[in-house]
Amino acid sequence: MGTALKTPSLLRTKPIFGLDIGHGSLKVMQIDHTVDTPVTTKANTTSAKGKQKGKKDKKPTAKSPHIIGYGTASFDKSAIDDGVIVNPEAIAESALKLFKGQLIGDISTARTAMTIPSYRSYTRAIQLPALGAKELQEAVELEAEQYIPVPLEELYLDYVTINQTKDQTNLFAVAVPRKIVDSYVTLSRMLGLETVVIETTLSSAARLFALDTQSNIPSVIIDFGSLSADISIFDKTILVTGTVQGGGEVFTNSIRDKLGVTQEEAGLIKTKYGLGLSKKQREITEALDPVLAQIIKEIRRMIRYYEDRYGTERPIGQVVTLGGGANMPGLSEYLTNNLRIPVRSFDPWQYFSYSGLQPPTAADKSMYATVAGLSLINPKEVFGS
Repeated sequence: MGTALKTPSLLRTKPIFGLDIGHGSLKVMQIDHTVDTPVTTKANTTSAKGKQKGKKDKKPTAKSPHIIGYGTASFDKSAIDDGVIVNPEAIAESALKLFKGQLIGDISTARTAMTIPSYRSYTRAIQLPALGAKELQEAVELEAEQYIPVPLEELYLDYVTINQTKDQTNLFAVAVPRKIVDSYVTLSRMLGLETVVIETTLSSAARLFALDTQSNIPSVIIDFGSLSADISIFDKTILVTGTVQGGGEVFTNSIRDKLGVTQEEAGLIKTKYGLGLSKKQREITEALDPVLAQIIKEIRRMIRYYEDRYGTERPIGQVVTLGGGANMPGLSEYLTNNLRIPVRSFDPWQYFSYSGLQPPTAADKSMYATVAGLSLINPKEVFGS
């Protein structure tokens, strides 16, 4: 969801930074869209010229966006209730501290793109006859009234066209409660920011995944947040979405309850051992099985829907995990064994250059996936060239 306001050409060149507000934490990131920085990669094998395994190739193999600033801050989780920011002052206080002295690098603009949690949105793939723009909008609204259990006047509704023929239009509609969006805009104004785009977390994740060299393969993307696993099927664009309770904090709570340890101890166990080989592997697996079973069930349901609606000519070829809850050891192997589809974790930092900036720890990199996707929004995409 965004804006299509006509804007003077001077404003179109102003940059945008990403602001991702999660469950008790916020992340920011800004990239420079005006330059592409050559990136070197590590050679995996000894080449014909005798380069040793692991040495950096001297020649740039790709160009990637350059990060100029990023950071994270925490706030009281009670500041958000059912997706609505009910205590913007608490979040604003943490954000201002971050902006004033805790950033890595710099945020040079007051224009921001923000995310709404996908689990608080309503999404649906819709198939309609070929219609004009006005008739299409009316048809989308009629469809939305059929499947959304909230009055249309209480929602912001938007859609993107997936494909179109002379007889048919396939599109993807997204609706979000106005009270949620409005609370985010209130926070933005409190911080002196100009919000130019608001979208779902899955849309941001898909934009980042589109940079991947294997993004041409129909894929399941699982974005593990604190409380939920937001799942989408991506084939050039998002085609199917779903959400299951099962994020990083849910994993921690399950381990805590099963092993009878403190919250802090459970967090350390999850991060250090997870589902990997350890003395407590059986107990940890038993603790997480119910949550992961629901995630696996939802993925299978979504794959069936995808095949029924879009056919089997392009089968799902991989599952990609990202987000703060995706760094748990053994998670990819567990999902691979149960889904019988290759599963891999996703490091958002591999697609960016950040020379001169200290990167986050390996354990923290994955939590920047959503804000990294937001930061990729080019002002020209919003305001035109």
